[in-house]
Parts: sequence; C-alpha cells; structure tokens
Amino acid sequence: MTIKRIAPKSLIGSHLAFLALLILCGTGLAADAGRPPMIQTRADLDQSNNIRNHLMRVAQELSHGTLAGFDTRADWEKARPHRYAQFLEMMGLVDVPVDGPRPPLNVKIVGTIRRPGYRIERLYYESLPGLYVPANLYIPDEIRGSAPAVLYVCGHSRTQKVSYQPHPRKFAQLGFVCLIIETIQWGEVLGDHWGCYARGWFHWYSRGYCPGGVELWNAMRGLDLLCARPEVDKDRLGVTGISGGGTQSWYIAAADPRVKVVAPVCGTSTVNSHVHQRTIDGHCDCMMPINTYRQDFHDIGALIAPRPLMIASANRDGLNSIEAVREVYFGIRHIYDLYGKADDIHLVETPGGHSYHEISRTKIFSFFVKHLMDKDIPPDRIGDIDRSDDVMLSAEELQVYVDGPPADDRTTTIQETFVKAAEPPKIATRVQLQTHREKVLGFLRERTFGAFASDPVPLDIRWEFRADDGARHGRHTYSFVSEEDYRLHVDVRRRQAPDQAGPLMLVLRSPDEDRWASEGFTSGLDDRWNLAYFETRGIGETGWPPDLQWHVRRAAAWTGRTVASMRVYDVLRCLQALRQLKAAGHDKIGIAARGEMGVVALYAALLDGHVAAVVLREPPATQNAPSREDGRGEAIEMLNCLRVTDVPQVAGLLFPTHVAIIGPMPPTYAWSQQLYQKLDEPGRFQNVTGLSQWRFE
Repeated sequence: MTIKRIAPKSLIGSHLAFLALLILCGTGLAADAGRPPMIQTRADLDQSNNIRNHLMRVAQELSHGTLAGFDTRADWEKARPHRYAQFLEMMGLVDVPVDGPRPPLNVKIVGTIRRPGYRIERLYYESLPGLYVPANLYIPDEIRGSAPAVLYVCGHSRTQKVSYQPHPRKFAQLGFVCLIIETIQWGEVLGDHWGCYARGWFHWYSRGYCPGGVELWNAMRGLDLLCARPEVDKDRLGVTGISGGGTQSWYIAAADPRVKVVAPVCGTSTVNSHVHQRTIDGHCDCMMPINTYRQDFHDIGALIAPRPLMIASANRDGLNSIEAVREVYFGIRHIYDLYGKADDIHLVETPGGHSYHEISRTKIFSFFVKHLMDKDIPPDRIGDIDRSDDVMLSAEELQVYVDGPPADDRTTTIQETFVKAAEPPKIATRVQLQTHREKVLGFLRERTFGAFASDPVPLDIRWEFRADDGARHGRHTYSFVSEEDYRLHVDVRRRQAPDQAGPLMLVLRSPDEDRWASEGFTSGLDDRWNLAYFETRGIGETGWPPDLQWHVRRAAAWTGRTVASMRVYDVLRCLQALRQLKAAGHDKIGIAARGEMGVVALYAALLDGHVAAVVLREPPATQNAPSREDGRGEAIEMLNCLRVTDVPQVAGLLFPTHVAIIGPMPPTYAWSQQLYQKLDEPGRFQNVTGLSQWRFE
C-alpha cells in the first residue's frame, strides 16, 4: 500500500519554508530535488471536518433521493408493501396489533351536549389496555342512513378539543360525523411528546420510540370507533388537522387505507430543509418518525396515493418553509401521475405564518364535501368556521374526565412500554450464542447502522508526522478519510521494535478529556502492546461546541444516524486503516475506551468481528437511561438498539474476545461475565482494579 505525502501547492513565506526544510531534513525526509514538501496547511484539506456541513450534506442526499427509481406504476406497487411495513416500524408500531384482532375499545360516554343541528358526545376509549383517549364526537341531528365521517387530530394547543372545536362543529354543520381526539401531550392528561426535545430522553431513539407513533395508534383506534358507529359510513372517512395534527394527518392516511381523503395543514416539510434552516430546533419529537430507513415526507405521502390529498401550508411558516412544502408536493405528484390521478393532489398556499387561513379552511371543507359527499360546493360558498363567543363551549363543558382519568391510565408512562425493550437472552451453549449474535448483528446492521456507507470512500491514508519522541520506538501520525466530510487522525506509538509484531491497542479519546487523560489511562498497559490514540468525529479538533450538542443529536437522528453510531463508523474505518499500516506493527488489535466511548468500543468490536480485546473503564450501565435535559454531555443513543440488545449484553456477545472492565463494574454487566463462565472461558472476562492487573494471554 502507498502512503501519500503532502505535495506543495504554494510557498507561504520564506520563514515557513525554511522551517519546513529544517524539520524534514532533521527527520531524514527532505525532498530529493532540494525543495522540501511543505507542511500541510488548512487550505490543503479536502474535508471540512464540520458536523453541520456533514449533516446538511446527508440531509440533502436523503431528501433528494426519495422516491428515486419509480418510473412506472408497477415499479411503485411492487415496492409499496415493503415501504409500508418500514413506515409502520419507524412509527414504532411493532408491538401493537396493526393486523389481526385488536383489544376492545371499551368506549364510555360520560355526557351529551345538545346544540342546534347537532349533538356532542363526551367520551373516552381504550386504545390499548390502560391507554385511554379523551374525545368529543360531533353528530348531525338529521342523518339519513349513514354519513361520512372526519377524524380531526389536534395540534400542539394546550386546550386541544376546546381550541379546535370550530372545526368539528363546522364539519357537523356540513353533515359529517366528526371525532376530535386529544393528544397524549396536552388536553386533560399531560403526557410527553418532548422527550428528546426538552427532557433529555434521547434513549427514545435507542428504544425506537416516537410519540407520533402513539398518536397514530390512538387515531387508528379512533377510526375503529367511527366505523363501529351506526351513524357512520365506514367507506367514507377523512382526516385533517393542523401543525402536529397536520403531520399526524400524513401518518394516519399513510398507515390506514380506510382513510379516503386527507388534508394536512402546516405539518409538511423535508429533512433537508429542517437541517439546513434549523427549523428542526422548533419541532416536537412527534414530527418525525424514527428515521431507520432514511425516508422523508415524500415517501410518507406516496403511501397515500392515489387517494385525494390536499396539502395546505402558509407561505411564511417559521417551522416549514414553503419551498420545502412545494418540493414534497411535486415529489408525491409524480406517484399520482403514475396512477393517472394528478387531479387528486392539491397544494394550497396561504399568506402569513404558521396557522390556518380562511382560504385553507374553506378549500378543505369544499374538498371533503366533494370527495366524501359527491357534492360540488365552491370554497367561497361553503362558509368558514365560527369562533364567536355565543357558540364556543368552555373547557368545563367539553371536559371528559370530570372526576379525573381512569385509575389505571398509563398515558403519562406510555413511552416506557409502547415499544418493548429486549431482555437479556438465556444462552447456555456456544451454538445458542452464535445464533443470537447473528440475529443481533443482522438487526443492528439494518436498523441501527443502516446509514453506514454501502460503498465507502477510499481511506486515502496519509502520513502526517513522525518523531522519535513519545514512544520507545517512534511515533507516527496518520490521517484517513472516514467518510466524505471527515479526515481523521490516528497517532501510533510503538513500544516494540519495528522488526517485532506485537498487539496494538486502539485507544479512543473521550469528548472534552483533559490533556494526557488517555495516556494516563493506558499507562499501566503491558509493554507488549503498541498504542494508537484516536479521535473520532466530535472529539478534539473535529469537536463542536457543547451548546450545539442538542441540535446535533436531534438532526443526526432525523437523518437516520446518531452521534454514537457515527463514531462507531469512524472506529471501524480506523481499524481498516491500521490493518493496512505496516508501521503500526501489530498482529492483533484491541480497543480501549473510557466512559461513553465504551459504548462505541463495544459496538465497533462486535461489528468488526476481529478485535482481540476490549478494555473499558466506567462504561455506561445501559443505553436505556435519560441524559441531560439540555442535550449536552454523553451521547450514547443508537437507533432501535434496545429492541434487540443493550450495551452490557454486547460485551457478552463478543465472546471469546478478551473483555476487561477496569474499576467498579456496573451490575448490568454480570450477565456477560456469567456467560463467559458458562462457556468455560472465565479468564477472558476480567474485572480488575487497575489496568496493570489485566492479563491478556
């Protein structure tokens, strides 16, 4: 393998040129023709090493690559079932009975309000055992046979069905049965949408949990309720809502084919625009699925085709740029074209900020009347909503839980059980271990590390620096390209003579570590080991400021990756580079890490499959735990990983790799330690007080 030296581009001053000559001559690397290669300058770098640039690039690729390759209706319909299943999974509907028998709704009507021309039933239903949904059902007085129905889903209004009541009222006045349901976040019971957004619950990403998934399930059960009502024609159902309700409208129509007409309002954008314009920073966690398969709203909307779809958006929406809304519209319209139904998708633009407008409201009412009642009533004749005091009902009048919610209601804790976390498996033999390990690896490669490049860019290894100081037999610094935006450095320090091949310990530096902290950590390591110190992205010179960490963690997840998964990729690439470097002088490679980097080390070792040892100090006890509310500090979440394993079990899955935990061992690692004992290799899993006590045989 050829290691590149840095060729000169220009002289940057005689004093720097002279300095370069002295340095290079002193190390025996002066150029043959008299002028030495220049010391590399920042202008020579072809990678930005900037997390914002990286996330903007991958977001752009994600959005621009949606729905690519569907040139015929047959192409799309062949792929649609698989993409539909992916969508439900990303919404977290993996442990609820989407198909097959569903639990009873146990609808309880607590009261009825009579109004001129319609009545309102105050009720709640049980979407899952112990998960209750408060709602109001608006029913016109004179229904001949059965009527079409609309599910109205609320946005992020604290008063929910009170604030949005003019909409179901208007639908009832037009002859629709309309069910308005509250979200788990606001209304009468205060659950949580803002886990990652405000509470530091980034382990939601690890669980594969999205609060939008609970809302979707509750809405699907609301459709079940409507279909069971004698007043409702179950073949004529529509869905609409604004903001969070607008996004939910996309989800519900994509997930439930019973929805025949849908009109999302101010709930549409692209991942690209959210990351570039940082509108993501203003969005709730319910506004994007767990983006396992790196999809966008184009993909969600395509699942609705060819049913009538009206996208309404404000042209100065601070959360959803109109340019992005248009991009979504034109992307989805291509699928409608394949069905010959381009006339059934519409884009309505209204002036102003994030809100309804008379234009959007009246066009939606007209749209629903046309497609669910087969009537043509123009928007200028259909009438708008009425918010006058004499028709608005108070929160007390519309209240469902007069005496409080049911005693067993789990709305406030549903995030802990909606997606089940995997339990440590029962393994007694090496065959059972191998079977389980293959299952875990298959899951992780697809659902946790799916954003890893399928065709990695060349490593392009460069020699950067060497010295006789810092190690008994020399120090060499190399750089390599991890992925398109990142050139990273690894500092190799030989403790064995160049003609001796010994084991090499790859030491992962930690974010914000004190100077020489990693060197101090490895000071007790047996002298047989050569050392290589490595900074993954976000550490050292590629670091980002602490106040950007919250944004990076959320933006990364919306593009189908996390900080920890990107670092795992960097370590895997570093291992590839080290195996190509003869100067690294190794016959085996281990990984050593402290704190949160222990998660990176364990997963990288599992994916690599050839690491000889993993040495950890103070590894996290679990990935199923919250972090700081401001998003700063440890970032150990990885998409969906808790659905199949947890970091303490990963240590056991490395068997028979040597594993050492230095200092106190979290009790959660006992499963892995016991597994090594069951499989007759107890000496390969060691818990010692200091690194000097660890024995690698």
